[in-house]
Amino acid sequence: MTATNPQPTAHTPQPKTTHIPSSTYRLQLNRDFNFADARKILPYLARLGVSDVYLSPMWGSTPGSPHGYDVTDHSVVNPELGGLGGLRKFSARAQELGLGVIVDFVPNHMGIQGGHNPYWEDVLMHGQASRYAHFFDISWQPLKRALEGKVLLPVLGDQYGRVLENGELALEHAGGRFFVRYWERKLPMSPRSIGTVLAAVGQQLPRAAAESIRAELASLARSMESLPRSSSDALTDVDRLGRAQELEVMTRRLRALLETSAEVQTALDAALAAINADPAGLDALVGEQNYRLAFWKVAAEEINYRRFFDINDLAALRMEDPRVFAWAHTTLFGLIREGVVQGVRLDHTDGLYDPAGYFQALQAGAAEALGVDWKPGVGGPLPLYVVAEKILEPGEHLPNDWAVDGTTGYDFLAELNGVFVDSTHEDEISAIYRRFTGDRLSYGEHLYRGKQLIQRVSLPGEVNVLTESLERLGESDLRSRDFTLSALRNAVREVIATFPVYRTYLRANGDREPGDNAKIARAVRDAKIQNRREGGPLDPSVFDYLASVLTMDVPDGETRGAYADFALSFQQLTGPVTAKGAEDTAFYRYARLISLNEVGGDPAHFGTRLKDFHKAAQERSQRWPHAMLSGSTHDTKRGEDTRARISVISELPQAWGAFVRRWAAPILELSQEQELGLAPSPLDSYTLLQTALGAYPLSGDLTDFPDRLSAYLLKASREAKLRTSWAAPDEEYEAAMDRFVRGLLADSGFAGALRDLHTLINPYGAQNGLSATLARLTAPGVPDTYQGSEGWNQSLVDPDNRRPVDYQGLTRRLTRLEKGVGLPLARKLLGSYEDGSVKTLVTWAALQTRAAHPELFQAGSYRSIDAGRHLLAFAREHEGELAVTVAPRLTLTLTRQAVPWALGETWGTRQLTLPASGTFENVLTGERFKVRGGKIPVAKVLEDFPLALLVKR
Repeated sequence: MTATNPQPTAHTPQPKTTHIPSSTYRLQLNRDFNFADARKILPYLARLGVSDVYLSPMWGSTPGSPHGYDVTDHSVVNPELGGLGGLRKFSARAQELGLGVIVDFVPNHMGIQGGHNPYWEDVLMHGQASRYAHFFDISWQPLKRALEGKVLLPVLGDQYGRVLENGELALEHAGGRFFVRYWERKLPMSPRSIGTVLAAVGQQLPRAAAESIRAELASLARSMESLPRSSSDALTDVDRLGRAQELEVMTRRLRALLETSAEVQTALDAALAAINADPAGLDALVGEQNYRLAFWKVAAEEINYRRFFDINDLAALRMEDPRVFAWAHTTLFGLIREGVVQGVRLDHTDGLYDPAGYFQALQAGAAEALGVDWKPGVGGPLPLYVVAEKILEPGEHLPNDWAVDGTTGYDFLAELNGVFVDSTHEDEISAIYRRFTGDRLSYGEHLYRGKQLIQRVSLPGEVNVLTESLERLGESDLRSRDFTLSALRNAVREVIATFPVYRTYLRANGDREPGDNAKIARAVRDAKIQNRREGGPLDPSVFDYLASVLTMDVPDGETRGAYADFALSFQQLTGPVTAKGAEDTAFYRYARLISLNEVGGDPAHFGTRLKDFHKAAQERSQRWPHAMLSGSTHDTKRGEDTRARISVISELPQAWGAFVRRWAAPILELSQEQELGLAPSPLDSYTLLQTALGAYPLSGDLTDFPDRLSAYLLKASREAKLRTSWAAPDEEYEAAMDRFVRGLLADSGFAGALRDLHTLINPYGAQNGLSATLARLTAPGVPDTYQGSEGWNQSLVDPDNRRPVDYQGLTRRLTRLEKGVGLPLARKLLGSYEDGSVKTLVTWAALQTRAAHPELFQAGSYRSIDAGRHLLAFAREHEGELAVTVAPRLTLTLTRQAVPWALGETWGTRQLTLPASGTFENVLTGERFKVRGGKIPVAKVLEDFPLALLVKR
């Protein structure tokens, strides 16, 4: 096994300047849609007008992975997708069509399930003596002594003793290698324990066996048993490599012996059978391994390797180790050098030990690959286009010194999403929600409880490891040594539960982002308040001590370094706790208006004021002009057009309230009374009503709608962790939910009422979707179109949002548009908007305009245009070029439901004030307008089509 692949051979000239995409298109790759399949649709994407194709993770991953985020080898391109050759062909074709390639890279973690990760398997075999032990963030000396020098493997379906008694564990041998088999999983055995087995084989040999055979077998047993102990701290990298090489030689010797001696093979089979028949003997051998097998439910509390969130099968990487960084990026840098890849999207960067340092190392490696001169902090263009997945809380800003081009766009998504929510009806919508569900808690209270729950149920092991290190720090200081482990643990939990952002960004050298100390102080203050609410079980001084460690408020140099180590680990934990507590818990417990419960958003903020959207866009144009702009992603809880329709509820609280009241009693009748309450709960029922309205198929084909809704409600309920959960599924409750969904949709009265309400909101939801699309494609930044979202995207949470896309149908639709866009066609498409062609028109026309005016949209300034509360309008200007976006909002309110579209006289005497006079063309319809004095009636601009992108000719 080698750690890296050979460097890709260069076939194309090395790019010398930074590549900045104008627009991207996200493709979800898997074995059913690989490089060859993706290559076939490249001509369509080029015709659509995007500048770059943005690929989901393409690195070696668990076989059959539907998403690629469970990377098993960063050094190889996934053979299921077509491997390196398939990628090269894909990239070559993309370049022929003028398209760049952006790849998704996963630096934080690796997939370790099923024995498919060779590096993890090596660690399981050799323990701390593995060549790859430094890859993973493993606590080899945890508080629990039984785990010292071992990795906890929570892979068993029952208690270890029962699994052993049931004969579900067995030693096996194949090709000179030994394994502990548990069902389909084969776990490698440590070499020293193999020596024990070989000694037992020697005892099984017949007396007549040749002395040479006995001698070779004994020699192999002694060699195995005499290998340096896995826990030896004195092993160098050379020692580790030598140890692995020695084992490989011994494995070959054993294989040769087995192939040439039937007696040895027979003795081996007999020895293994004897061990497997003796639970005590088998347990003794299993106990010699570098891992401890455990019931999967043990993981949360005793896990001693850092994970991605609470997923046991995803182990975190120590990317801060230069050796790990070099290994993980060799192939990526080779692809950049070759010109196959032009940019990178980074997944889950908040999980990294030092994000800022990682970004600098990535850019430095890219600079070397591209042959350009770049050094951190010097300024100038970055060598590589890089966007980082980062959730920004309201009011939080991306660190200015990060060597990236911006975020992946969840902050923009939240800002734009809120524009289409009518904040004036917040109290009414809140009252309807409270009456139906009985939920009286604020979102902030749900978030606090969610973060506490995650720390106690999903990530207690990580909290324990962190607290143990804090206790060791406290023991070294007379002023803090009396703080008990329990008090410190509770203080850590409280501060994390009240932390106002995902994480802070302390550097290993002690540098931190401005404002980080204020965030820590705020969390400590709120934790003290919460502690008082609970009767003050903790002395306030324990919070002060934690604050001093996190802010490194200590003069002593040695202690300061220890404080920094703790603070760096602490901020690695606040991120996953917040993500799990918010996105995967509180978002599903607080269902007031679920279009707001989106990644990057804050459900407590009921809508976005226009001035706040403009302010954020202005800041982005100045500070992060190349950040990605998202509408739908693989991670969003709902597709953009599902959200767009649910948001219309905020405009009609009376109709929505009447609908909810009308069906409250029938819902109750269909629900089942169980020991813990109704099934489904009122919360789940309320979530279902909004989801059914937002995802109601525009085609009218409801064939798979019950299946999709039932699957969604199951996931939503498990994420809420109130009546069922992933860790402890309540089969009775889940079966009742499934019956409820199908029974409700089968009720002709309800089905008709749902259809009627959807018919009412549908054009206004479509208007929201069209306006949001136009704003995303013209605002400062690099707009991304998630696969298929050039048509209506009414998907739900994954895996619903990874369904196959009908590219043949989209290609035919695009051909129709290319024959000539004009007002007649635009009006015709508007008249049949249900098929999504009108959204494709808006997408295509806006992307073509971006391609025709690259400097205008990449470097142009941003100017907000005040045209009243029903228009999101702004201008982009650059060196005489001018484009104006006119995107209506809250049109159900504007039209008072009298007409489906806000056209013509609906706008009354409202005027649009443009930055300049002259002739403008609405590129969506081909209409031309002469503007004098910088003003034009909105009714004229939107007389026949409900939005406009005006380009000055």
